[in-house]
Amino acid sequence: MGRRSGGREARLAARSAELPVKPVRPGQTGGQYRPLSDAQLQDIFENALDLLEELGMGSPIPAFIESTVEAGGWMDDDDRLHYPTDLVKRAIDSATKEFVWHGLDEDRSIELKDQNVHFSTAGAAVLMLDHGTRTFRESQSADLYDSARLADTLEHIHAYVRTVVARDADNARDLDMVTAYATMMGTTKPQGTSFFQPEHVYEVVSMYDMLLGEEGAFRKRPFVVANATFVVPPLRFAQDTAECMVAQVRTGMPINLLSAGQAGATSPASLSGSLVQAMAECLAALTNINLLSPGHPCIFSMWPFVSDLRTGAMSGGSGEEALLNAGSGQLANWLGLPSGSAAGMADSKLPDGQAGHEKGLTVSLVAQAGTNVIYESAGMLAALLGHSLEMMVIDNDLLGAVNRTIRGIETDDYSMARTVFDDVVHGEGHFLGHPQTLDLMEKHYVYPIIGDRLSPDDWKDEGATDASDRAHDYVVRTLASHYPSHVSPEKDAEIRDAFNIILPVDVVSGADGRWRREAT
Repeated sequence: MGRRSGGREARLAARSAELPVKPVRPGQTGGQYRPLSDAQLQDIFENALDLLEELGMGSPIPAFIESTVEAGGWMDDDDRLHYPTDLVKRAIDSATKEFVWHGLDEDRSIELKDQNVHFSTAGAAVLMLDHGTRTFRESQSADLYDSARLADTLEHIHAYVRTVVARDADNARDLDMVTAYATMMGTTKPQGTSFFQPEHVYEVVSMYDMLLGEEGAFRKRPFVVANATFVVPPLRFAQDTAECMVAQVRTGMPINLLSAGQAGATSPASLSGSLVQAMAECLAALTNINLLSPGHPCIFSMWPFVSDLRTGAMSGGSGEEALLNAGSGQLANWLGLPSGSAAGMADSKLPDGQAGHEKGLTVSLVAQAGTNVIYESAGMLAALLGHSLEMMVIDNDLLGAVNRTIRGIETDDYSMARTVFDDVVHGEGHFLGHPQTLDLMEKHYVYPIIGDRLSPDDWKDEGATDASDRAHDYVVRTLASHYPSHVSPEKDAEIRDAFNIILPVDVVSGADGRWRREAT
């Protein structure tokens, strides 16, 4: 059978061209999916309040004890800190309800409020997938930098939070510094990092001030949110992280309050019980932060995880995971707080069909629930143990498509096309060349950057590649050429003189030639 003739190259060029009018944008309003009824929301909230008043939180740090007891809480004989219901409710009232997560490029800043949806990376993967060998290796600081600058080019990733652990760092200080540095150098989007020790928070903020040009500049325009996994579930504070949260309050750094119980292991196997525990833990942290500094910007991120109860292993791509995190976002929004949930944490080890259905299910439901920030949404494999640059690119296509579903269907007069029907019926008999069709192809439709929509013959002529192969080509081309220049070599040298940065300058500048060699 002969191939269709004419216009194929033009069609391919049109698909890859930058659209002058974007059909989707960061911060579109979700909330159409409601896994919990109003009565269920109330029941979970009340049970969480009861947990905090009756059982409290173990291992509280002195700053939390002092502020909570002074406000009406108490310590029991088991060294657990109890939170009266009225105290928690006052904290919710005083908590910030919206804030701007700045980008180093202010045009890329995002506003967290209402049910506006944004997609972000995140994670602490310790392994990187090698595309050529289909095997995993230990992640390095260069991988973190590469991941950040790849995300810098991907339209539908709205914020970049640390994806991998720099395992070439041999101590916690070097790890915290290089994580913040590599992220800062790799993108001008809103960013996130994490900390092991509170003193590292002050050092990193001084590095940010140095970048911005004056002491206190970061406090005025914080472009980084700290990921704070502040609990050792169930219902016990992680003391080092809690101390880091105090430092983050003092330096003006917004905080992502992360509870991460695993259903059937470190939280109840029942989905509602897991939500009750996560909400109680996050409410405890929210209360303590607002006692220290009322209205300090926080993201309420319950992040309940799921176990495969046959083995005890985490299951990041399950239907239960999708339900739990959609419910988490709905609960935070119901309280009127900036919300964060996790989705896209495929159990698959490769960018394959399993990863596709797991990511499509979890990201879609959490986005439709109206979560403000959907973390882990790009690049994660092996239930967060692994990261893949190719998967990030494939996920970017997914996020664009999901964002289009959030936008929904317009029913204004222009979209309803009443005059267009008349034109077509009395004219050419089809809509292909109509001015509205040409107009809406740029305004209503999202096009993938590596997703294949060719005919079988054209696909064969183009090399019969799969999505992973096409994504790898994008990774190589991008990382061979895209070295963000928002930090000058002179400023970089100043930062390196002041702090121990283990990431070699040749990697940051591209002088090492790693990706250029592969591109050629």
